[in-house]
Amino acid sequence: MLSSDQQAELAVAICATAEAMGQAISAGGAQLIAEDLSAYEPGVIIGALRACRREPAGRLSLGMVLKNIHAADTRPGKDEAWSIALAASDEHETVVLTTEIRQAMIASAPILEAGDKIGARMAFMSAYERLVSFARAEDQPAKWEVSLGYDAGRRVTAIESAVRAQLITHDTGAKYLADLRIAPITGDGQAIAGLLTGEVRAKVSPKVREKLAEVRQIIDAAKERKEKERLKESKVIRVDTYLRKRKAREAIAELMRKSQ
Repeated sequence: MLSSDQQAELAVAICATAEAMGQAISAGGAQLIAEDLSAYEPGVIIGALRACRREPAGRLSLGMVLKNIHAADTRPGKDEAWSIALAASDEHETVVLTTEIRQAMIASAPILEAGDKIGARMAFMSAYERLVSFARAEDQPAKWEVSLGYDAGRRVTAIESAVRAQLITHDTGAKYLADLRIAPITGDGQAIAGLLTGEVRAKVSPKVREKLAEVRQIIDAAKERKEKERLKESKVIRVDTYLRKRKAREAIAELMRKSQ
């Protein structure tokens, strides 16, 4: 929740964004928008305002800012969500899905089991869109979880992809893969289990060793890229915070001059 000072700074940023888009917005209107956005993280709001400024046309409004906030919350569209749900219905597949997808699957599962795939799809999408709309109205961030399948190889691929896409953290991926170490059947299975934990000690086949090296390289590159992005975003946030504070001070000084 943004503090009153942060909301004041945000109102100034909203006025500046509107001006950059070629329109004017009153101080009262900007303050109302800032209050409506106060439940979101500052970095998320800054990114949404930046996206608004980059839009080729349109007027700044609460709806436009929320649209860009929601577009960045990583929740998939209804068609992609349905494809994820179908994959999750296969017990051999490991799937990374959101809370809304899992809940919508409950509504569509009986219809899908009855063999009506079209009806199941319609039921799923209706429930999914309703659940996503409610979650966004309540300012709930997307929550990704892992549904583990029986196929160990597919499990590694799915979890590695989720880590690379930053849907789940590296530590979370390692926790899920730890299940593979409980009763590894082969040396290859032990190597797969140790992929994210860095504890590969078993003898593995050349083919699996090559695949493990490739996946490890991808994960390491993703970690390095994420760290660079974090440092870059941190710098942007510091600069934006400095500029907002300066504009807020200037706005307050101007108000004081007018009141004298």
